[in-house]
Amino acid sequence: MGTVNTISRILERLLEIITVVLMVSLTLVVLYAVVTRYAWRTPSWYDEVAAIMLVWLTYYAGALAALKRGHIGVDGVLAAMPVHIRMPIAYLTESLFIGFFLVLGWAGLVVLDVMQGMALITLRWVPLTFTQSVIPIGAALFIIAQLLSMPAHLARVRSGLTQEEEEIRHAIAEAERDNARAGFTADALTKRDQP
Repeated sequence: MGTVNTISRILERLLEIITVVLMVSLTLVVLYAVVTRYAWRTPSWYDEVAAIMLVWLTYYAGALAALKRGHIGVDGVLAAMPVHIRMPIAYLTESLFIGFFLVLGWAGLVVLDVMQGMALITLRWVPLTFTQSVIPIGAALFIIAQLLSMPAHLARVRSGLTQEEEEIRHAIAEAERDNARAGFTADALTKRDQP
């Protein structure tokens, strides 16, 4: 489990860096286009580049969310089921998720093969295979993220806890630690309020 956690932390940090760089870059491109629209003329490459950057941001940030199990789910429904039903459904959903991204990755490779020799319309020196490479790369990142987060997720499902309950427990424990450091324990507050 130690190796999985280490790899998860490294991948999480890498995806965070990529996501931030893409967000900042996209913001700068849009800002540049807005400023140039009023100053002289919007660059011809703006729309195409911004759209591609948004797609890249979606894939990389989505993989980060998958690693953190941050996508929308209905853990409460699964947690309410008996464990003998809950676990097969959990394994099925994990398999379907991975299967979907295997198909998406394969389709992405087909797209790359079809686009060999093509380039962006406004930036002829940028090959479409580079811009569309995010499809198979993103699919692989989603699968890796799902596999790395799967052991903890399945353990949580087996125990009947939802991710929300776990996050609430973690937040309460963190708040209690912070209060204890600041001297706001229940005993200290009770003694202070007594006459």
